[in-house]
Amino acid sequence: MYDVARPATGNALEETGRMPALFTGERPSGAPQRRTAAPTGPDYAGIQASPEFAALRRRFRGFVFPMSFAFFAWYMTYVLLAAYAHDFMSRKVFGQVNVGIVLGIGQFASTALVTWLYLRYARRQVDPRVAELRATAGAPEGTRR
Repeated sequence: MYDVARPATGNALEETGRMPALFTGERPSGAPQRRTAAPTGPDYAGIQASPEFAALRRRFRGFVFPMSFAFFAWYMTYVLLAAYAHDFMSRKVFGQVNVGIVLGIGQFASTALVTWLYLRYARRQVDPRVAELRATAGAPEGTRR
């Protein structure tokens, strides 16, 4: 019967019982050196460290953070009014439509408005700078990471 505890001879490392540790970078003596591949794409670390990328991030954050804060404040105002201002929210605006329904529909409308504003801002302010960064980095136009 075959002894699985003792592998077949043929590999010197197996015969000595000393297998190299994986992922440490150590190589046994006589092992061929591995060549590192030449970088094939853009230098992402260099792009991230560039002043153009920092300006792009500032421009993006300058829109996203205030808009997110404003929308969150509007949403929490609606939730708090619904929870604690029953008399105000139940006032009739016209027919059977009350303030709560109008503000609730306003939540959906404001979501669509914020989305439209962001798309417009990104198309005019952010996307052209991203294209410039890609061009200077040598990345193909359709490249995404």
